[in-house]
Amino acid sequence: MSLDNFAIIESTLREGEQFANAFFSSDQKVEIAQLLDAFGVEYLELTSPAASPQSRLDCERIARLGLKAKVLTHVRCHMDDAKLAVDTGVDGIDVVFGTSSYLREFSHGKDIPYIIEQAVAVIEFVKSQGLQVRFSSEDSFRSDLVDLLTIYRAVDQIGVHRVGIADTVGVANPRQVYELVKTLRGVVRCDIEFHGHNDTGCAVANAYCALEAGATHVDTSVLGIGERNGITPLGGLIARMYAYDAQMIRDRYHLPMLREVENYVANLVNVDVPFNNYITGFTAFTHKAGIHAKAILNNPST
Repeated sequence: MSLDNFAIIESTLREGEQFANAFFSSDQKVEIAQLLDAFGVEYLELTSPAASPQSRLDCERIARLGLKAKVLTHVRCHMDDAKLAVDTGVDGIDVVFGTSSYLREFSHGKDIPYIIEQAVAVIEFVKSQGLQVRFSSEDSFRSDLVDLLTIYRAVDQIGVHRVGIADTVGVANPRQVYELVKTLRGVVRCDIEFHGHNDTGCAVANAYCALEAGATHVDTSVLGIGERNGITPLGGLIARMYAYDAQMIRDRYHLPMLREVENYVANLVNVDVPFNNYITGFTAFTHKAGIHAKAILNNPST
């Protein structure tokens, strides 16, 4: 169980950039990175430097900020992308390859032996450059379990630092997440990262169950922004973990910063912070029923 020893990979500057309304300038990316670093997240994940010349420059700029958080960039499992990423000065590289039959047939057209061969080559290259490397399958929960475990076992054997499970289209439920992570925990020795989309409203619960089953890292974004319905929101994960161990969360993260970073990002992407948002929503701590109100007035800790 990793509930007492988990890390946040904050992906507003990668997954969040894929939100429909997100068009961050370079200066805005720096401000987001600094706010999240002040909040205390352990990792920042950035858009691939292969996405555009500006993305490459932004990776280089943020990598030079001297933040406490480790800076990662997310790239395709392709040697050209990996070489470009290494040159940006980031602390680690997150590589991804689609493994479901849908992606193998309709996206990249590669089979499992090819995926393993490519993954091994890229991972060994990144490690040779002295950087941490994560390998993640894409669309993990619509992938064949034998295929997944075969790939993960192969990359674990060559010393990948972390493997990722991605609920790319948000179809998994907490029971499925727990079972897959628990199975994977029995196969690999490395750390396990969970990336969960929120299409069916399970992203926070799925992330928590992943940690219960042995995952060590969870991807988040501010307000959950990202592709379609987004991913596990930073505030949502913090709220869930606060309910598990409030003192641990107070010790690890500068909670008063949460409202500031959420308001800043909300303004950039032209959305309002929801009234029922975790922790910072307008009604998050509002009681109207007499029984509840009396208890709060008598003892706010109730």
